[in-house]
Amino acid sequence: MTSTTALTYIGDSNPSGMQWGKASTDKLGFWGTTPVVQPTAATAVSTSVPVSTTGGVFGFNSSAQVIALLAAVNQLITNNALTGLDA
Repeated sequence: MTSTTALTYIGDSNPSGMQWGKASTDKLGFWGTTPVVQPTAATAVSTSVPVSTTGGVFGFNSSAQVIALLAAVNQLITNNALTGLDA
């Protein structure tokens, strides 16, 4: 079956760009997901933590470093799932 429906474009070619949601409390959803408010940003993993080159497992000095990295990655996954941006 071939669709003959024309595309709908969003935007007006403004050189400043386009913004969705005026406030962080505005809700957005993509691909049929329930709209949600802006997810909490993932906590940055410190780049100042020294990485072991001699004794750490996979270059980490402690399990806390690995846990912090996993928490940041999991927060990004959750944020994408909430907005429908994960494929």
